[in-house]
Amino acid sequence: MDDKRLLEKAKEILLKNRRKGYTLPSAHIYPFQWKWDSGFIALGYSHFNVDLAMQEMRMLFSAQWANGFVPHIIFHASTEAKSYFPDAKFYGASLSEDANPNFETTTITQPPIEGWVLERIYNAGHDLPEVVKFVKELFPKILAQHEYLYKFRDPHNEGLVYIQHNWESGTDNSPVWDEIWKSFDAPSYDFNRKDTKHVQESQRPHQREYDYYLYLIDLFKELKYCDQDIADKSPFLVQDPLFNSMLIASNNSLARLAEFAGYPEDIIRLKHWNNKSIRALNDKLFDEEAGVYRHYDLRRKKWLDGLTSSGFAPLFAGAPSPEMLKKMLATLERFSKNGQFYLCPSFDPEDSNFESQRYWRGPVWLNMNWLIYEGLKVYGLKDWAKRMKEDSLQLVRDQGFYEYFEPDKENSKMLEKAYGGEDFSWTASLIIDLLNDNL
Repeated sequence: MDDKRLLEKAKEILLKNRRKGYTLPSAHIYPFQWKWDSGFIALGYSHFNVDLAMQEMRMLFSAQWANGFVPHIIFHASTEAKSYFPDAKFYGASLSEDANPNFETTTITQPPIEGWVLERIYNAGHDLPEVVKFVKELFPKILAQHEYLYKFRDPHNEGLVYIQHNWESGTDNSPVWDEIWKSFDAPSYDFNRKDTKHVQESQRPHQREYDYYLYLIDLFKELKYCDQDIADKSPFLVQDPLFNSMLIASNNSLARLAEFAGYPEDIIRLKHWNNKSIRALNDKLFDEEAGVYRHYDLRRKKWLDGLTSSGFAPLFAGAPSPEMLKKMLATLERFSKNGQFYLCPSFDPEDSNFESQRYWRGPVWLNMNWLIYEGLKVYGLKDWAKRMKEDSLQLVRDQGFYEYFEPDKENSKMLEKAYGGEDFSWTASLIIDLLNDNL
């Protein structure tokens, strides 16, 4: 498939997955609106229909809670959603006094990319009155999300926010969580999994893992979603390099937009947040020996085992020093197995827990490739960025617009299609962005 047809197909997928004011990640397996998906999706729309980009973001923030929190799923009515679980009833968001009474939502969040996307929408249409209005409307809502994170998710005031559930990382079943699951027990839940009706079980998280995912939600319900109580009692509190890198990058974008949006007084605060966050990110999460950033377990006060593609996300935030960058590039090369694998596997391919098909335990994800690509551009590494871009485009040309991809180049030649959900919206959206970038 040539680039022109690839671009046309990507646009077709986005428009096909669109519903009233929002876009499904993938119609059969993800039948609602997901938070970080919407950010990536809005980025794709900004290249050919800025109105749809603004609608996507507006719909997302229409469900924002009173305390600035933005939930990771909004349960809009959907004909595709008949057996989706966990559903709105299981989450019981109304137990929180801060929940939005107008929407049924989840009670956990996802990485905060929206500030960065807001800047891209501004760049795409800053001469349009409706875009000017939109930026001024969304700026305080995104800022409120960041305020929530620093106020309630940074207990030591060190500039690093924590995630309280593995789903908040976006990397749901990464092997880095395995040792946390071993630290406590969870009951077995009896529920109907829709995902394995559409995707092979070998490509999805194990059933037992879902018991831990659901147990955490039940614990939060008992605590009525009180952030302080969760911080005191939850077995899962992790400082994630991906989540924090997106927050830093979005802070930078808000700082650049602040005067235009009418909030010049917030520039100093945004820069203060970032100075502290970058320092803590580099001092606490960077592993000099491994040459990559690590996940830090606040409960056990240690790095979690395993290296992931999330460990390269600080490139996107412009955080690594030149010395760190050199080590990270060597590790990135190692992740490619010296060119035998497409960049970038989601987990260390030399680790015994690596699985090339199973969700976040090994496959390549286009959103992570895009983040690393943008980060490499921050450092002026054009050859590396071109390699990341070409690997991403080749995977989609060969395996289709899927959710995640086989990293092994030889194995991928034998596949008719990639893994997970088909006609996946953020894959389509980020292909649009990559094809519109003339690097």
